[in-house]
Amino acid sequence: MRARTRRAAALVALAALLAACQPARSDVSSTAPPAAAPVPADCPGDPERPKRQLRGAWIATVHHIDWPSRAGLSAAEQQEEYRALLDEAVALNLNAVFVQVRPQADAFYPSAYEPWSRWLTGEQGADPGYDPMEFLVAETHARGLEFHAWFNPYRIGEYELEELHPDHPARRHPGWTVRYGGALHYNPGLPHVRDFVADAIVDTAVRYDVDGVHFDDFFYPYPVAGEEFDDAAAYAAHGGGAADRDDWRRANVDALVSQVSARLRAAKPWVKFGISPFGVWRNAATDPSGSDTRAGVQNYDDLHADVRTWIRSGWIDYVVPQLYWPRGFTIADYDVLVPWWAAEVDGSDTQLYIGQAAYMAGEDDPAAWRDPGELASHLAANREYPQVAGDLYFSMTSLGSNAAEAAGLLRAGPYAAPALLPEPTRAATGRPPPGPVGGLRAAAGPDGAVELAWSPAERARAYAVYRVEEAAAGDPCALADASRLIAVVPATGEPAHTDPAPPEGTAGYTVTALDRLHAESAPAPLVPPAS
Repeated sequence: MRARTRRAAALVALAALLAACQPARSDVSSTAPPAAAPVPADCPGDPERPKRQLRGAWIATVHHIDWPSRAGLSAAEQQEEYRALLDEAVALNLNAVFVQVRPQADAFYPSAYEPWSRWLTGEQGADPGYDPMEFLVAETHARGLEFHAWFNPYRIGEYELEELHPDHPARRHPGWTVRYGGALHYNPGLPHVRDFVADAIVDTAVRYDVDGVHFDDFFYPYPVAGEEFDDAAAYAAHGGGAADRDDWRRANVDALVSQVSARLRAAKPWVKFGISPFGVWRNAATDPSGSDTRAGVQNYDDLHADVRTWIRSGWIDYVVPQLYWPRGFTIADYDVLVPWWAAEVDGSDTQLYIGQAAYMAGEDDPAAWRDPGELASHLAANREYPQVAGDLYFSMTSLGSNAAEAAGLLRAGPYAAPALLPEPTRAATGRPPPGPVGGLRAAAGPDGAVELAWSPAERARAYAVYRVEEAAAGDPCALADASRLIAVVPATGEPAHTDPAPPEGTAGYTVTALDRLHAESAPAPLVPPAS
């Protein structure tokens, strides 16, 4: 009887708390969106278990790294493989995938600009019999994951011109290309090439319901000893204002990044634009403001990628430096590079995610990768820097193969519970949250489960489900604690969730709505577990 009384008291206290978070009725407009937040803004979270963080994986298509696994698969077989990758991502409590859809100036979608990718069927230009991009986006969203379309701007690949499809732009315009390092590349120094690349990328982002547009580290190609990237004619024609060729090359890459950014924001301002550069901007020996590293490649000098300028100019919504080295690695120490990048984004509108080398797990060189706990230790190190908003793993198949033990440690530890995605800094102010859910109800399910259902909320892309224990009933910051988040439910299906085994002392459940940029509504009134 006392337990029932305590539960009733807890329900009253928590119901009052959650009701206080509900939006006040407006006399101005009955249709005005709610302005309340689910928890007070000053509620502290647990830095060891943040409620919001990106947990993503790259899905590479070039050379069949992740998907499709080989040439010659039917459409149904390709689709089955992709669903399996997504199911694995969900099982690991990931919340985003970054899928390579333009790997070599070709396309995983019907395009007026470029031919079908050879990595779909084995033959460049061959129609796969369905629209892979439409399928990829729909299946990803159906599981509550973000879909970032990953484009390689300039790389064409290890081809001779005559091996390309007859309609490939590089074959029709051989003067657009430079052969370097055994591969063809579009010449970044030609303004019409830059415009063409931007057109192809923005057209795709406009036609499909993507959450982000993503570039990796390939801009000007990685240096090859004894070779020169032959852009002398382009420099003579278009480099008049640059102090030297290196400055001009950086300006060319800057121009593409700023152009894609501006056009995406004009066409679809909710689509995030991010880049994953090589992990070292400049060594301190080259530039005192660089990192205390001795990397053999530097973004600024070798790839002509001035990531610092992109961040400070506000052109990118997130940056994912590829920190593919272990902690304590003297040439490029993870524990040196994370604080360097954290300082670079501090105070900017660019969020910081860390690119993690799942593909290195189990390797002997450096020896630190033999420890399956190395990746988990990276996440522990990240917690010292609040600027780090998540991690992105290369690549998805590695998490289920060579890095499976490491992934298991992530799932049992920092990824034991789901996480909400971060709100983009650029869009996080001046935008009302979605309306709250209504009609939240609980029913008894089999074997002690609790079955929750609710009515859809306006502008919801997903729902966050919370379970609150009696001891937290009076805590105004109850929903700031990530341990109470038990599920993120996509809005593509029925608004429902089953809690299979609620623990003793559960006071009740509440649900919030999340819009496409992950702003969170006020919570629904608490409902007790079904009895």
